[in-house]
Amino acid sequence: MANNGSSAGSVFVAFLLGAATGAAVALLFAPASGEETRRKLGEKAREGRDRAETFAREGRDFVTRHRDNLASAVERGREAFDQARKESM
Repeated sequence: MANNGSSAGSVFVAFLLGAATGAAVALLFAPASGEETRRKLGEKAREGRDRAETFAREGRDFVTRHRDNLASAVERGREAFDQARKESM
């Protein structure tokens, strides 16, 4: 199961890198001056960094939420087990 999450993360990172590379190549082959092309590349790099930061923050929030839910479920399971064991004695 953990391998599937890791694989999905790898695919997502590869997608982001491919998209960034494609955008950079498109800008380099576009008919524009060097200064304008560098400016556009800088803007796209900043946009990409901002998006990556947003995705990372959302990913951390998602993991934290689910970790708390899992911990809560485990604790409820322990309590139910202890209660059932006490009732059977």
